[in-house]
Amino acid sequence: MDKVLNFIEKFFKNSKGELNILGKGIKIIIIFIVIKVLTKIVYVIIDRTMGKRKKNIFNADEKKLNTLSTVLKNIVKYVFYFIGLVMVLDMFNISTSSILATAGIGGLAIGFGAQSLVKDIITGFFILFEDQFSVGDYVKIGEYEGIVEELGVRVTKIRDFSGELHIIPNSNIGAVTNKTRGAMRALVKVSVAYEEDMDKVINILEQVCNEIRENNKNIVDGPTILGISNLGEYGIDFTIVAKTNPMDQWSVEREIRKKIKETFDRENIEIPYPKLIIYNNKS
Repeated sequence: MDKVLNFIEKFFKNSKGELNILGKGIKIIIIFIVIKVLTKIVYVIIDRTMGKRKKNIFNADEKKLNTLSTVLKNIVKYVFYFIGLVMVLDMFNISTSSILATAGIGGLAIGFGAQSLVKDIITGFFILFEDQFSVGDYVKIGEYEGIVEELGVRVTKIRDFSGELHIIPNSNIGAVTNKTRGAMRALVKVSVAYEEDMDKVINILEQVCNEIRENNKNIVDGPTILGISNLGEYGIDFTIVAKTNPMDQWSVEREIRKKIKETFDRENIEIPYPKLIIYNNKS
């Protein structure tokens, strides 16, 4: 033990008994290693706590818990690293207490430069507590549209269908369109030639709708034929609507179109397309 203390005194302290540059460097490394370990431990505690709540049948939905977990982890990370920064400043005899004491005086000047950051954080908390959207929701924010991957205290990250990740400061979030709350609408328009029997077409479409309704569990209501919705240039348009589970409206629309095409082919129902008729007046 004495040898260890002598080694520390010799290599990590100066003649005054204070830590030298090497000692301070080692201490800084140890501080941030400890912070890293503590952060990981708290992350595990948060994940386990949220995992238990997810198993509770009386608990809120999983998306809200995932969002809350992400926000808590961000707060923990910021707090721990702020504490580490204060400890490092104290090592170099920089009075953190005086910095904090003068924060009120310098707050006004800092506020002008940091007001966007403060606004980001405040808006992030309002988004979370008002439950505007959660991680995993499909949303449209301004010109960006996609799945919410992360809702942080400062930024929101959404990934669109092309794979691009959009990072949006929370203060820039205005009107939000959430496309995963409640039943969604599937809308299909189908055209048939004017020469077809309309009653026969309606009966065929009703059979298709009944078949899809029985076999597709993602449909909440419908599909329902709204009847003739337009007399077009080349044919007559029918409109079919259905209510689906969130994010399933596109797959339901694809299935309806596929079934209609297969049935029309089987029943010899003609889908209209531009035609060119040439009359030969040779006598």
